[in-house]
Amino acid sequence: MSHTDKFKDCIKACLDCFAECNHCASACLGEDDVKMMAKCIALDMDCADICATTAAAMARDSEHVAHLCRVCAEICEACGAECEKHEADHCQKCAEACKRCAQECRKMAA
Repeated sequence: MSHTDKFKDCIKACLDCFAECNHCASACLGEDDVKMMAKCIALDMDCADICATTAAAMARDSEHVAHLCRVCAEICEACGAECEKHEADHCQKCAEACKRCAQECRKMAA
């Protein structure tokens, strides 16, 4: 089994979360009350960045995978919790992607 096989589900969850977070941040900028979405947008950007970094680290079997996955899970949980507070469909989809990613990353960090 190649190293990318053992990380396959987590890489997919990270990339899905990366995409949902970028979409959510962009969609939040189009909301009527952008100021109200400021924390959501900031967390979306942080989460997208750590998800991309973590997926890349897994793809190259970095020695830092476990640590990055722990950090990624924490940021995903924070982002998901913030997105859950907003009724917008894009926020709800982002929250789901964040939860899935956090779960997969916790498995890799164990």
